[in-house]
Amino acid sequence: MKLPIGIQTFREIIEGNYVYVDKTKYALDILQNYKYVFLSRPRRFGKSLFLDTLKNIFEGNKELFKGLYIYNKYDFEKYPVIKIAFSTITSTQDLMNDFEAKLSQIQKELKIECKNKDYANCFEELIQKAYEKYQKKVVILIDEYDKPILDMIDNIKIAKAHRDILRRFYTKIKDNDKYIRFAFLTGISKFSKASIFSGLNQIEDISLTPEFGNICGYTQEELESYFLEMLKDVDLEKVKEWYNGYNFLGERVYNPFDILKFIKNNFLFDNYWWESGNPFSLIELLKRGNYYIPNLENLKTDKTLVNTFDVEKIQLESLLFQAGYLTIDKVVETPFGIEYELKVPNKEVQVSLNALFINYLTGEIRDDVRKWIYYSLESENLDTFKETLYNLFASIPYNNYTNNEIATYEGYWASLVYCYLAGSGLNIIAEDVTNRGRIDLSIIFKDKVYIIEFKVAKNDSLNALEQIKQKKYYEKYLNPKSQIPNPKVYLVGITFSEEERNIVEFEWEELK
Repeated sequence: MKLPIGIQTFREIIEGNYVYVDKTKYALDILQNYKYVFLSRPRRFGKSLFLDTLKNIFEGNKELFKGLYIYNKYDFEKYPVIKIAFSTITSTQDLMNDFEAKLSQIQKELKIECKNKDYANCFEELIQKAYEKYQKKVVILIDEYDKPILDMIDNIKIAKAHRDILRRFYTKIKDNDKYIRFAFLTGISKFSKASIFSGLNQIEDISLTPEFGNICGYTQEELESYFLEMLKDVDLEKVKEWYNGYNFLGERVYNPFDILKFIKNNFLFDNYWWESGNPFSLIELLKRGNYYIPNLENLKTDKTLVNTFDVEKIQLESLLFQAGYLTIDKVVETPFGIEYELKVPNKEVQVSLNALFINYLTGEIRDDVRKWIYYSLESENLDTFKETLYNLFASIPYNNYTNNEIATYEGYWASLVYCYLAGSGLNIIAEDVTNRGRIDLSIIFKDKVYIIEFKVAKNDSLNALEQIKQKKYYEKYLNPKSQIPNPKVYLVGITFSEEERNIVEFEWEELK
């Protein structure tokens, strides 16, 4: 069977003999138990294909579903369908033109003519006239409802204007409830109901409902079932390390785009999903606040952060989660409600995201530095590791400090070292917790552990290596029950100087 790369049309996949991972079990559950539904997933996760699958179900195209889960379990009653998928938007005029084109196409498909040319009123007219013409309630499917906002997220003024335009449009769903059989909206970010849906309080968000955790993406079982022959000579554990790890409270899943591109490119491990997007808005958000980047690896947040998105006050953490750069690691019950612990999902995102951070911190990405860092630690050559870091800081142009405020806060130095370590593909734990405090960084190999403490030079500060010893951070890894049995343990203390803009003290020793 062929690989459906970039194909989001259900009929084309079935009739063209492409691989289709059957998600109709989830479709049946939604159709039988919900009326207004919202689903958030990162880009290229299969939202559009799932929406088009719903469209074919409601259009009564039963013949396309032969052999799939839903085939003998649903009556495939035919309904009038209004489906809207927004195009790329670069201005308010673009948005209005897109509305005009989409609504014109729907009028042709339903053989209905709008007398009112206003976009929102035409939408309402379509709903009511479709109900009258076909004597059936209407199905509304909107793909990437938030795209006109996210396309302009770097221009808050225009983003807010688009939000207001969309709010007026979506309000028509609520106003015409009696004519509607079902409505399903997908997007990347969940904007608050008040700012977008304006009173459509009955919409149910299934984005983090455990029963629908696997509605998009490939589970390990699906990967090994649908793609087994294609992957028979491939190291599946390495595939999992690179591309698995996204968690929406079901099983951990793969991004489908990664898997399809990985197979097509003869099993070359590369950053397929990352390179298909534009993370520019992340840089803009980083510039607004002095983020200590290692903390992004150990975020803890309540449901508010992962469930809402405010165009007027965008939080970096929220964007990282909803865009797929962070995912849920653990769900913790606290006296104040549910709390989520977030982490980077896999190696692809770890390497790519930290390359982005390096570019933000220094203005360039040094691949030679990443390689030297990796090989020096792998071979236990701490002198080369020290020299590589020293040369890295010495090479940062002076105007990077004078023209950019990011180098004026203490976390800059540790953030940069962390990003190069993580960007080298190493297994890192930032702010590693022990019973005596937090280790700045732990680097884990199969047979060894590096414990690193950072300091900024001050007269009254404790030496970095002395702090590791004094607080016995290493004891965590000497426990017989630790993840690495009898590892070599290296203690590394690094002290930076704001005046020298470099390392002024680098001490290390192997724990005996």
